Amino acid sequence: MSALIELEGVVKQFPGDTEPVLAGISLEVGRGELVALIGPSGCGKSTVLNILAGLIRVTSGTLRINDRDARVSYVFQRPRLLPWRKVRRNVEFSLEQADVTGAARRRAAEAAIERVNLTGHEDKYPHQLSGGMQQRVALARGLAIEPSVLLLDEPFGALDALTRSYMQEELLGIVRGTGTTALLVTHDIDEALLLADRVLVMSSRPGRIKHELRVPFGTERSLDALLQDPEYGRIRSELRHLLRPEVVEELNG
Repeated sequence: MSALIELEGVVKQFPGDTEPVLAGISLEVGRGELVALIGPSGCGKSTVLNILAGLIRVTSGTLRINDRDARVSYVFQRPRLLPWRKVRRNVEFSLEQADVTGAARRRAAEAAIERVNLTGHEDKYPHQLSGGMQQRVALARGLAIEPSVLLLDEPFGALDALTRSYMQEELLGIVRGTGTTALLVTHDIDEALLLADRVLVMSSRPGRIKHELRVPFGTERSLDALLQDPEYGRIRSELRHLLRPEVVEELNG
């Protein structure tokens, strides 16, 4: 599998900080691969996504996206919908930024809305939707431009457990179905094991990658099936053990 995303020795230190947020991050994400980053709060997971999105620059090191025409979409923890726009127009917002116009923009928005099972809700405003539906609009907005790279920053963290479980499986089907390359930031070990091909465990600040786990459950997954797999419990415990020192350090300040 050829690498679409490469970070090599990336350091990020913000002005005025006494230590870097990231200290020598190196990772590769293959085309069509979904990689999860997990680690304690403040370890720099979201900073990695912001660098890939071009929102901030590295202090040192190298970033490569090996596709000159790559389109990058970013889905945040909160939907960040425009309240004065209906669903269709919110989804079209990303297409406007990509200079997709006219009938092509409308077709792409409608296809993305259908993909997240929101057909029939195109003319509703955000306040008329549940939290889960709003997040599906945000996901549709990210998918509408048919991204080469999908960046997901705890996209379901604000949802209740049942809605989150449904959305996780929906996302898994969408990403697998489109072949999109994705990088997911999450605090949730179960979410990482359900969705990812590989899980990268980050240390506390300054952030480094301390462990890589290749998830062995194949591409066709459901949370119910995983919970019945004895190997799932063992791997989950391994990840909890790896994260425990970081979390204890965070709690102790």
